[in-house]
Amino acid sequence: MPKYTRDDINKIAKEEDVRYLRLMFTDILGTIKNMEVPISQLEKVLDNKMMFDGSSIEGFVRIEESDMYLYPDLDTWLVFPWGSEQGKIARLICDVYKPDGTPFAGDPRNNLKRVLRKMEDMGFTDFNLGPEPEFFLFKTDENGKPTFDLNDEGGYFDLAPTDLGEDCRREIVLELEELGFEIEASHHEVAPGQHEIDWKYSRALEACDNIQTFKLIVKTVARKHGLHATFMPKPVFGVNGSGMHCNMSLFNEEGNAFYDAGSESGLSETAYKFIAGLLHHAKAYTAICNPIINSYKRLVPGYEAPVYIAWSTQNRSPLIRIPASRGLSTRVELRSVDPSTNPYLALATLLAAGLDGIASDIEVPAPIDRNIYIMDAEDREANGIYDLPKNLAEAVEELKNNPLILDALGDHISRSFIEAKEIEIATYISQVTDWEINQYLRAY
Repeated sequence: MPKYTRDDINKIAKEEDVRYLRLMFTDILGTIKNMEVPISQLEKVLDNKMMFDGSSIEGFVRIEESDMYLYPDLDTWLVFPWGSEQGKIARLICDVYKPDGTPFAGDPRNNLKRVLRKMEDMGFTDFNLGPEPEFFLFKTDENGKPTFDLNDEGGYFDLAPTDLGEDCRREIVLELEELGFEIEASHHEVAPGQHEIDWKYSRALEACDNIQTFKLIVKTVARKHGLHATFMPKPVFGVNGSGMHCNMSLFNEEGNAFYDAGSESGLSETAYKFIAGLLHHAKAYTAICNPIINSYKRLVPGYEAPVYIAWSTQNRSPLIRIPASRGLSTRVELRSVDPSTNPYLALATLLAAGLDGIASDIEVPAPIDRNIYIMDAEDREANGIYDLPKNLAEAVEELKNNPLILDALGDHISRSFIEAKEIEIATYISQVTDWEINQYLRAY
């Protein structure tokens, strides 16, 4: 990430003819929020004097505690590659602060910083993430509204003319590269209308900022092509859903703490303990990493998404896979996460779970190098393989009963998140679906 000073930003704003500033932050549910101000307010923005009404944001504060301030992270400055007749638009990602100048505990970005400080107290310098987000492209109607028509009938790694989203995906990549992303891969995914774009790993906070920026760019470019991009985990029945595999690594002063050149596997004891922590707390952080009702329509057998809590260095059916690369590229891939997650909360809980494995000296179970999908229940139980939560209600209960993951969220966020999810679950349960009408109306 480039480093910017106040003078740098003033200079670039003038040279690029920036007319508007988007002050972006993320609410507890992962939704990107922004306040747009004219460039005349730049000095006020840089002085951390921009105020907004926090009571209007999901999970923030009550109306009697509404005043909040946006403190921009200068290193997140970027000028969007598009503009309008009124001039260009620039972006700054902000942390949320209270009027007394202290960080707001309900801000997911501030909360991740808090957990990262605990990591540093344990002697680690960096927590890196390489995300692999997937998304679907649907056609829009004459009013620009999304339809249920997929943009193509392509499959894994297909090319045009089968992959009609190729031009859109290529433009997304070009826009991202112009913004500083180092794109590593771009391709059609397994399901019709499904795509994936991967970029180089970075430090946790920057990686989460990049995920939010990525979502904004994907949706903006798709709209220019008459398409609607969705990060909904399972928008289409009967095909693979969209995941966001998270490739994680811990670094210390010596380098990648997950790598040990002297071990047969190339994995260090730190890596094994981190994996053990991820496995131990998996049921609880699933509520954060798979946070909506629809997430659990993806986490079912038969569609390449993980269902069982296990790990392997070889196959892709367990929750955790260890890619073959070693040295600086040694990493742990968690395959359950989907792109509807709030990345700041997901990384806070995953880091906390892994660090607990290290601090508590949790023993890692044996790797499962067989296809778990073809093992029966008795075989799985004999091998100590347990299921992830089957729905959001189960996941929230697991979260409520896990003090470590609750602490990784902090009291304010955990309380607000659980309350919001319980309302979502109750609303869903009360719905009468098309499936029920088709299944029961005539039968009963």
